[in-house]
Parts: sequence; structure tokens; C-alpha cells
Amino acid sequence: MSGQAAPLVSVVTPVYNGAKYLRECLESLVAQSYANWRCTLVNNCSTDDSLEIALHYASRDSRVTVHSNPQFLPIIDNLNRAYGLIDRDSSYCKPLMADDWLYPECIETMVSCALTQPSIGLVCCLASTGNNNTRFELRPADSPVTSPTTVLSGRVAGRKALLENRYFFGLPTTMLIRSDLIRRRTPFYDPVNLHADVQSCYDILRESDFAFVHQALAFMREHDQSQTSLLLGLDSDCASNLYTLTRYGRAYLDEEEYRRCYRSRLERYYEMLAGAAVELRGRAFWELHRAMLTHSGAPLNRVRLGYAIAAHVAHRLASPRSLVRSVARRIKAAMRKPPRHVKAPSQPPQL
Repeated sequence: MSGQAAPLVSVVTPVYNGAKYLRECLESLVAQSYANWRCTLVNNCSTDDSLEIALHYASRDSRVTVHSNPQFLPIIDNLNRAYGLIDRDSSYCKPLMADDWLYPECIETMVSCALTQPSIGLVCCLASTGNNNTRFELRPADSPVTSPTTVLSGRVAGRKALLENRYFFGLPTTMLIRSDLIRRRTPFYDPVNLHADVQSCYDILRESDFAFVHQALAFMREHDQSQTSLLLGLDSDCASNLYTLTRYGRAYLDEEEYRRCYRSRLERYYEMLAGAAVELRGRAFWELHRAMLTHSGAPLNRVRLGYAIAAHVAHRLASPRSLVRSVARRIKAAMRKPPRHVKAPSQPPQL
């Protein structure tokens, strides 16, 4: 750390039946070039070998501890449990999902970036995937392509993400978060939002700045049982985008910009709902979206939905290929069961 005392990084790894990938995840952690970390593995009543694997690594490395939940928790509640267990003397928190892994220089590079300015509260990086692609690219116009990092004020980062409707914060594994920002928020993640990791970025950037490392420092595993894959059948992105905008949009946008973004996102939301109605999506889907629309201050409008369905059907009839894709999607969605660890949204916490 260039002669600077290395700050403590608290790594949190929630796991539920993640034995298939957990060893690779933990091997990547113990192989980090950065040594001053402690990891808390939160076992969410796994029924596979996850707990045995976690205990094995805890016996090998004193920096690893295991917490077992006394009862099963939904995904967001379990993540909040993990964040509640970060070390009290830690400076930064590094989430690490049990099916992902880190490149050896990940923590060291992200911490070095964070230390360049004390105002930085969130550091993100590129993620590599199994098909040799990278995700969550950030190329702001004011940053040279050759620059290894970009630092933006929190407001500029939030405005850029909202106005361009382009998400570059990534997933928990691609984030490094200043610990004091987590400690001041209980719970850290909004239990209403299935994509609360996205929302949390807009929340903490109201009082801190943003840094991005233009390097793939984490590997994001894509598989059928990942949280991202399981949520595809619920199309929860639209719900999260609108909800997050209504809660944080005015912190970053002026009123005209906010209203323009709101109209655009609500229009896309109803286009998605129209397709879902034609595909006869199930009860879990409609319970989620009715609740999220209500939390966003825009309860489901059946008249508007009817017009959207009519427009959707007309478009499909004019495009046979589109109709075939719709039928295929319906079959696939019918075969996909909602994940056990997703629960209906409750009341959102107060800002």
C-alpha cells in the first residue's frame, strides 16, 4: 500500500446451497495479494455441503469465520444479516457472492483506488464472465480510455446512471463499500427491492463519491441457479428501476429530468406487463409487480394495461417471428419456479 498502513477489509459471503462453487470462491480469497482482510461466511441453512466446506476453510485460515443462521432467511434478509456482521474496526467491506471469485489483485487494487480520496464511498470494477465477455463498463466522456480508474462525484455518477438508464455499478462481488456507510444504515438493503444492491448505490452516493476501476477484477458466474437467473422469470428489473427512481431520482435530477425519466420507465414497465399478460404469467409475478407499483406510488392501472396489451397484440400479429419468441418465452417462464428465497415485498424503510 505504498508504505501506508493497510486498512482492514471485511469480506462477507452469504451462501445457500453453494457447495458446487464455494471452494473456488474461497480459494480466490485466500490467494489475494492483499492480506489484511477478515471473512464472515453466512450459511443460510444450506442442505448441501456448504457448511462443511466453510468450516474447513475456517479451520485452515483464522481470518475466516462461519455464522450459521438459526432459521432460513429470504435473500435480501440474509444479505442484511451478512452486512450486519462486518468487523467493527473495518474500513471497507468487500461483498463476495459464493458462486463468484476474485482475481488475486482484486482487493488490493480496489482499496488502493479508494484510498486516493477519502470522499470515495463506493468502488466498482469490471466483471468477467464465462464466455470471455466483460460487464458493467463505464466510459464517461471526460475520462481518457487509457486511464486505469475514473473518479466521479456521487451526484455525477447517480445522474449519469439515471439519465442514460445504463447500469455500471455492477453486482455486490464487483463492489467495495466504505464500512461506515454500511454501519449507518440498518438495514443496509431495502427489503422491498429484489435488486436492493442497485438501490444501495444511489443511496450511499448521496453522501460519498464514486470510483471505477477499468479492469476485470472479479468473475461473475452465470448459471441457471444464480440469483440473477432465478429473477429473470419475474422481470423484476423494471420494478426495481421505477421504484429506485421514485426514491432517489430527485436527489440527482431536476424536476423536468425526473419527470421525463419517470414517464419513460413507466411506459416501458407497462410494455413489459402487457407481454406478461399475453404470456399468462403466474401469480408470483403479478403479486410482485402489483406491490412494487404501489410502493412506487403508481398502483396498477388496468385501463392503461388494457391499452398496452392491445398494442402488444397488434405488434405481435404483424410480426410472426416475434409471436413465436413470445410463445417460447411463455413455455420457459412456466417451467421456471420462483426461487424459495424470494418473498413478497413488505413496506419500504423510511429515507
